[in-house]
Amino acid sequence: MILIGENINITTKIAGAAMKERNPEPIQKIAKAETEAGVDYLDINIGPARKGGDEFMAWMVDTVQQVTSLPLSLDTTNPVAMEAGLKVHKGRALINSISLVRMEEELPFVKRYNASMIGLLWGREGMPRDAAERGVITAELIYTANEMGIPNEDIWFDPIVTPAVNVDTNQVKPCLEFMSMLQDIAPGCKSTGGLSNVSNGTPTHLRPYLNRTYLMMLMKYGLYSAIVDAFDSELIDIAKGRRPELINLVHQVMDGEKPDLSSLSEEEVKYVKTVRVLTGESLYSHSWLEV
Repeated sequence: MILIGENINITTKIAGAAMKERNPEPIQKIAKAETEAGVDYLDINIGPARKGGDEFMAWMVDTVQQVTSLPLSLDTTNPVAMEAGLKVHKGRALINSISLVRMEEELPFVKRYNASMIGLLWGREGMPRDAAERGVITAELIYTANEMGIPNEDIWFDPIVTPAVNVDTNQVKPCLEFMSMLQDIAPGCKSTGGLSNVSNGTPTHLRPYLNRTYLMMLMKYGLYSAIVDAFDSELIDIAKGRRPELINLVHQVMDGEKPDLSSLSEEEVKYVKTVRVLTGESLYSHSWLEV
């Protein structure tokens, strides 16, 4: 699985402060640590960057590429900043992300700079309600991209992962359903997702269980890539196929099997309980692992 490290983000404490101060040292330290952790791309998220975004993104790309040879995923809602980053990027970048609202302006960047792109399945009216609406958005994005000469192989689709803390399992299941039908709708396209979104709002010590479990659930449907916390070593092991027993257990529970919890290890029980929360079988609470 292709992993995109999420840790250089304007909203985080250390990276965010360094980015605002244009202090390269903490940013480069994070970039080197993410590279050593085994991810395949580094996401550079500068947010909307409305003032001076072009200079800011160019500085960020140069700062990070001084210490790593990994390709970057450029993440901003400012098209001017996006293009500035693409201009100075060495090698092939990933544009994170292009939605229906910004596609006319940003799809030309994919061809102009020989980039790959993440198609964000956010509709003109907001969040899609189900897998069918995600399919409609996918079809429109592909049609427009293909018309511009962008092949399916250069498009990665993000169905939009939403927080489970709000008991929004009505969105968890449509993401899984969409993943299962992606290759029928968009042959050759890839899939990805902002995995940590599923645990937003959850106590810090519990977030990894939601992130890892949802990763394994998405893997059942051939997830190609994920945007992840590069410093969760257990999650990296799962993504790289080094925990097949956990993956198999999660998939069995998804298939309706009800393993005898007394026969499982403490770790396995936690993952079984987390599957049940994410599928809506159990209600979410901050104590779901103890119930």
